[in-house]
Amino acid sequence: MTTVRGQRDDLLGDFSRRTVGVDDISRTVYVCGSGPAVVLMPEMPGISPDLARFARWLRDAGFSVYMPSLFGADGAYPLVDAGEAVVRRACVSAEFRAFAGGGTSPVVSWLRGLARLAHAERGGPGVGAVGLCFTGNFALTMALEPAVVAPVVNHPSLPLDDPGGLEIGAEDAAAVAERVERDGLKVLAYRFSNDKWCTGQRFAAYRALLGDAFDGRVLPDEAANTDPPPFFRDSVGCAHSVVTAHLVDEEGHPTVRARDEIIAFLAERLGTRGDPDARLWGDPVAR
Repeated sequence: MTTVRGQRDDLLGDFSRRTVGVDDISRTVYVCGSGPAVVLMPEMPGISPDLARFARWLRDAGFSVYMPSLFGADGAYPLVDAGEAVVRRACVSAEFRAFAGGGTSPVVSWLRGLARLAHAERGGPGVGAVGLCFTGNFALTMALEPAVVAPVVNHPSLPLDDPGGLEIGAEDAAAVAERVERDGLKVLAYRFSNDKWCTGQRFAAYRALLGDAFDGRVLPDEAANTDPPPFFRDSVGCAHSVVTAHLVDEEGHPTVRARDEIIAFLAERLGTRGDPDARLWGDPVAR
């Protein structure tokens, strides 16, 4: 176990560890909570203790959380060398399209299948999808699955080499825009004002695609946690992760308000009150 500056790896012991197969591909998924489902995707360099903390906040607000392992060491505290090695592997993986011109990442097809499974297990009006950083835009392209009714796009970083680009193929972009028009889908998004990985140009590209359905919210850099884990301090190098590494867990803080706005957005669309007493959909499904 890694312990740095009083912080340590998260053993994820309060999550149910499942193996989920979609289209003959199996992945580990960590599940907790009861209520309508939210698929929470990891940011680089993986399922960190800060991501698990956010998952528990969602659980306590009345949601079932499905957190797939897509890269990195599950529960690991984000260190520089290990984190950069994960990034390098992901950038050359056939599952991810990290650079401009690559289109929609193939892993999104698997994530849509996970959303279908989660909806079948938990019921309700649909499923939420929350992407962060490397997976940020996946929440949008997952919305081509009808079960996904509440996409949240946090500081999307892809494509890495085009600050005004979107990680989505032309056909999928047209289909998402059509669903927004047809179903009244709304997309919530967050970034810090001077984030070099998720720029104002990128948010402008989302608005050009989605129009008023895109609710892009920008926090000032000075609101970010000034002492994030080493990977975020040294490799990311700017205010970036609004509800994880750069969140300041103090009542009324702008990053905590962003967390609460995300919970309220999910609650409105998935049918909970968005608070720890919202237990409207029965007990967790045992697997």
